[in-house]
Amino acid sequence: MEYHLHDIVEMKKQHPCKKSTQWEIVRMGADIKVKCLGCGAVIMFSRHDFEKRLKKVVQSADSGE
Repeated sequence: MEYHLHDIVEMKKQHPCKKSTQWEIVRMGADIKVKCLGCGAVIMFSRHDFEKRLKKVVQSADSGE
């Protein structure tokens, strides 16, 4: 699955804040940092863990242009 910086993605499991399953990708490299759109918490995953937990890309960053 293809994803880019600032894409909105949906993860398989809901965040413990229970407000959202959607996250914004805020940093990419060997690790990927995502921000919960419900509470604003920031979590870092290894690329392997992120890809395993990713369900789908909800909104691509370049779709807003």
